[in-house]
Amino acid sequence: MIIVASIALLVGTATLFVALSDSYAARVTKAMILRPIAQHYNAQTLRMTAPDGIVEEQFVEIGGIEHWMTIRGENRSNPVLVFLHGGPGSGHTMFNPLTQPWERYFTIVQYDQRGASKTFRRNGAQLQSGELSFAQLELDALEAVEYVRARLGADKVILVASSVGSIVGLSLARNHPELFHAYVGTDQNVGGDAFGESWRITLDWLTQYGPDKGVRALEEMGSNPAQWSLAQYAALNHWTIEANPKIPDMVMDVVFPALMTSPSHTMADIQDVQSAMEASMGQLYPELVAFDAYALGTEFDIPFFILQGDTDGITPTTSAKAYFEAVNAPHKEFVTIGQAGHLAAFTRPDQFLDELVSRVRPFAIK
Repeated sequence: MIIVASIALLVGTATLFVALSDSYAARVTKAMILRPIAQHYNAQTLRMTAPDGIVEEQFVEIGGIEHWMTIRGENRSNPVLVFLHGGPGSGHTMFNPLTQPWERYFTIVQYDQRGASKTFRRNGAQLQSGELSFAQLELDALEAVEYVRARLGADKVILVASSVGSIVGLSLARNHPELFHAYVGTDQNVGGDAFGESWRITLDWLTQYGPDKGVRALEEMGSNPAQWSLAQYAALNHWTIEANPKIPDMVMDVVFPALMTSPSHTMADIQDVQSAMEASMGQLYPELVAFDAYALGTEFDIPFFILQGDTDGITPTTSAKAYFEAVNAPHKEFVTIGQAGHLAAFTRPDQFLDELVSRVRPFAIK
């Protein structure tokens, strides 16, 4: 019983890694030791026993290349939810054990985008120059949605878009409203002044909590995103993740445990994560730093939701709320996810599910 409880703690909350040691090296070592046990536990968690359930994990041809896609749900008549991940280059299929309870209410579709995770590994470690753009990712997403609609016999799907994925998601929702019951943005990327707001939030946190070298790094790079190099932008994100001890560390408390305990990710997959993110960001950064959601438009023909971490410093909650206020939609709601920064859906998956079920699902089952 003690072993089972320990594994559940590891998988469900990721706090066991933190409790074992404050040392990064020690966390990695202990994670490697516990990995087989945790993977087995998660594999058991993900076993589908529902008689009308669906589990598909395979490569699907989208946009001329093979994309890794998972489709999971306990009832094929449930609404279909398609999740666009962020990063860029960081797939979310590793979070399937965390979203397993969602499968009671939705058929969950996750896929690793072009240049991300298993799709990156499948199609070679080097992306060709110009292969990645937000326009291409939108075309891929549209084809993925069409595939899912045909495969599951769904007239429409719920679109959930996270972080950099929300740039693609906003455009997709505006351009093809006929395909979606609703748009749900999380870690909503607004661009424009939101980058400067992230800098200001992070500097405030570093001033309050330290370290001083973080303060110096931000002061040296300045608050104007147009003058930042890719390396400086990456440094800002690093300090934003590290600066506030009152919220979970997105990398070590959320992403790292999910990767290490995923039964469908090999060590080779894990080793490629950083390479995928670097390759994807290298091509998308000029578009990312120039993005402005207001220029894209604020008129939507479908229900519009933002479920945002209450303390998100990477895609600031204040900026997402300001954009939300400018949006015109037949129905809209802004909800904060408590005690969560970036990746709120996986930091607080239970609350996120509650909000999806009570607020969004009704629009898909009318």
